[in-house]
Amino acid sequence: MTVADQENLPERGAPVARRAMLGMLGAGVAGVAAAPWLQRGWENFLGAASQADPTGLTGVLPNPGGFRYYSVVGSVPRKDARTYRLKVNGLVDRPRTYTLDDLRALPQKRLVRDVLCTDGWRVADTPFEGVLLSDLLDAAGVRPEGKAIHFTCFDGVYTESLTLDQARRPDMLVALKMQDKPVSHEHGGPVRLYAAPMYFYKSAKWLSGITVTDEVIPGYWEEYGYDVDGWLDGADRRGDAQAA
Repeated sequence: MTVADQENLPERGAPVARRAMLGMLGAGVAGVAAAPWLQRGWENFLGAASQADPTGLTGVLPNPGGFRYYSVVGSVPRKDARTYRLKVNGLVDRPRTYTLDDLRALPQKRLVRDVLCTDGWRVADTPFEGVLLSDLLDAAGVRPEGKAIHFTCFDGVYTESLTLDQARRPDMLVALKMQDKPVSHEHGGPVRLYAAPMYFYKSAKWLSGITVTDEVIPGYWEEYGYDVDGWLDGADRRGDAQAA
């Protein structure tokens, strides 16, 4: 998401104070990359600051870990094993609500791919691990009229979409781990979507709902002109990509 994109959004929450932003810019990021514990602290700081930054300016600050922290709302509630729920519903025969423990008990798939953002940044060889989206759809029993998937998130605003064929690919995960650790709150945890062959905006954070629909419902960023499919250049669009 660019700063220009953010300027087109409805105003949500109070902007970060100018003094705080100047303090972040002057934090001595160059030294952070040399010390892992400083890097972790800086990443945690950026993650926390982004939760109170509707301007998106924290997303342009340097981060040695490579990722940027974005949210389209001023703050996002935190969920854990006690409070997290994922609903699978819509045009299915067997709607179900999963707890975090339920998802952890299912077979897990690990993918290692480059993560690319439409802003141009890339994080190479990023591992994600979780449940194949197709496994959850098979367990729910998609009805013949089901043609697409609508994803909702517990930030209360963000949405995404896939066609049913895209959702059944072997490189679409309901991810519980990222970089071989549980998905953190700042990265969209405890559960997020990971759409490996697509730009990262398709990998919805803070996933709370998987609804089978009879047509594609454009997601949050598609309403602002983003590609509804979001394929990476060179991605295998046929649906038979082999998961690593």
